[in-house]
Amino acid sequence: MMWLVLAFISATLLGFYDSFKKAALSENAVITVLFLNTFFCSVIFIPFILLSHYTAVLDGSVFHVADGGWEIQKYVFLKSCIVLTSWIFGYFGMKHLPLTIVGPINATRPIMVLVGAMLVFGEVLNLYQWIGVALAVTSFFMLSKSGRKEGIDFKHNRWIYCIIFAAILGAISGLYDKYLMAKPENGGLGLDRMLVQSWYNIYQMFMMAIILLIAVFKPFAHLRGGRALFPQTKFHWNWAIPWISLFLSAADFVYFYALSLPEAMISIVSMIRRGSVIVSFLFGAAVFHEKNLKAKIFDLALVLLGMVFLYIGSK
Repeated sequence: MMWLVLAFISATLLGFYDSFKKAALSENAVITVLFLNTFFCSVIFIPFILLSHYTAVLDGSVFHVADGGWEIQKYVFLKSCIVLTSWIFGYFGMKHLPLTIVGPINATRPIMVLVGAMLVFGEVLNLYQWIGVALAVTSFFMLSKSGRKEGIDFKHNRWIYCIIFAAILGAISGLYDKYLMAKPENGGLGLDRMLVQSWYNIYQMFMMAIILLIAVFKPFAHLRGGRALFPQTKFHWNWAIPWISLFLSAADFVYFYALSLPEAMISIVSMIRRGSVIVSFLFGAAVFHEKNLKAKIFDLALVLLGMVFLYIGSK
């Protein structure tokens, strides 16, 4: 059950990724931080691409990146567009909301994946899975009550909508990962996992460079009507920024490796990965000293209980 161990490792790394992301975004320029994240991620993987293409050093290793033309790269590019859009909304939401609210909302992604699988792939939910969905929905409404105590109105707060939209896109990305990683005999493309992870980061870096140019530099003001297309505050360097890329790259590497194992179940891996909320929640309480923790712990417990029912129903 190596894929299960890898899923738990990925979840822990994701928790640290979210925590460092919150630290880096505090009073900082979101677009610049996000560009640097994609830049550092690309820097990590470019050597693997070059060594794989021009030498035999990585042949047969878990770090080898397969070659692939546009017939493959177009699928990776689409993944980059989905993930980057999710990140843009998610980063802005993360900056303006407590981590102890963002985490539980993001933890509902496996529910969205399950519902998406039901709508897109015609899967039928069993009783345990429906209980998991019901618990997740209940926790969301209870979390909105907890947020009101901090002056956050879920119905009228645009940052809440950013996080929700980011979570939906994240769920879509999870379903798409299933399609990319699954073997052709199982209805997927069977793409090389390192090819996907390496190149989707590089595509995102170039897209973020264009967005950064439009958002920051005055020569592009006519493209945005003289106003900032993206809300951009002053940037200041924070050493949490490179740690975002390191933890994200490690979490995704372990995640894709887990999915590449033949016995891995995407629904279970996705659920376990959202357990990262435990790490980020602890950071929110201990490091960022966020408020109203007792009510939020109960909300979080409902989300995790829902994930347990999803696990039972998916076995």
